[in-house]
Amino acid sequence: MIQRRKVLNSAVAGVMLLAIQMAQAQSTKTIRIVVPFAAGGVQDILARSMSVEMGQALGQTVIIENRAGAGGTIGNSYVAKAEADGTVMVMAAASHNIAGSLYTKLNYDPQKDFAPLAHVGSASYVLMIHPDVPAKTVAEYIRYAKANPGKLNYATAGVGSATHLSMAYFNGMAGIDVVHVPLKATGEAINEVISGRAQAVIAASIGALAFAKDSRIRLLGVTSLKRSKYLPDLPSIAESGLPGYEFDSWFGLLGPSATPAAEATRINNAMAKLLKDSVILERLDKQGIEPRALSNTDFSKLLAADYVRMAAVVKASGAKVDQ
Repeated sequence: MIQRRKVLNSAVAGVMLLAIQMAQAQSTKTIRIVVPFAAGGVQDILARSMSVEMGQALGQTVIIENRAGAGGTIGNSYVAKAEADGTVMVMAAASHNIAGSLYTKLNYDPQKDFAPLAHVGSASYVLMIHPDVPAKTVAEYIRYAKANPGKLNYATAGVGSATHLSMAYFNGMAGIDVVHVPLKATGEAINEVISGRAQAVIAASIGALAFAKDSRIRLLGVTSLKRSKYLPDLPSIAESGLPGYEFDSWFGLLGPSATPAAEATRINNAMAKLLKDSVILERLDKQGIEPRALSNTDFSKLLAADYVRMAAVVKASGAKVDQ
């Protein structure tokens, strides 16, 4: 009997030691946050602005890995098929759900192949044009574009990106013919408009705030139904020329669908902690992102509702990509 107890106690101790070793091994693994667009874009800046603090909160090193291309689908596909141990995740946004309706072929499912880890916040976008375009309001821009079909173009962060769909949606609602110029990052798209090689861009607030008083580019309106607290003097697109237009984006971390619930909760708790940090909140404020911590369950509900909303936007825009 005594010998049997010794064996049992030894086995239990062995299991406990293995669990401790596995936990320690997990805690030393580097976390990779994949950004599915080029460096300098909205998601890239957001991920880098909190990577150090995220690592401190989790007790692990966090690095940012850019895997750009195909409107974010290359990076998303990589994460969907990555090891589901909480060490690989994507900094996702509206483009994640957009892809599900925009692309005729995807090698992953935006809803089924991802687990919601942590919601960061949301942001509106801004319609900006080159000052050579004779328009100072959204209504004037639409009238000019209608009078010059096919002669204007707009730059985006790539096919399938939020910057692409928001403008395609705008063009569809306005009934204008404007040529699409896909690039790799929002920063590149804005630079094309500043140079005059492109005439318009819809960029997230983070990309627009720095140009609010820049004479090289003209801000016409924000994409949210109400005016943005970051640009209170700028009217919404809906109120200044295109009634009913609305487009904004959530930002958050998604992992492979099989990510353990305990790990998803741990990451979610770490983000909730960051979203109470005054330093992080100040950084988000400068990026035009309104922070909002959500539980994994509530984030999942937001993603499901947004998928339906973006499907309607894609349909209304008339955009479709064969891939």
